[in-house]
Amino acid sequence: MSSFYFPVMNIDPKIDDLILVPKYRNIVAREYGISIRTLNRWFERENFNIPRGLIDPAHLRLIYKTFGIPKNLR
Repeated sequence: MSSFYFPVMNIDPKIDDLILVPKYRNIVAREYGISIRTLNRWFERENFNIPRGLIDPAHLRLIYKTFGIPKNLR
């Protein structure tokens, strides 16, 4: 995949230190400044199998490690 599809983001080692609560996809998409559809496409391209409904903290860590921590969470 080219970087055209995924924005280049810095991977922050503080991901494991974040206190995460379950979030819906629309909240995660808003954190990145993208639509839910785009977020779902990112998941498909990375072959993430994220269940419907709330995204649990373990999956959030995986998302943040892959795509970087959104600026408002740093």
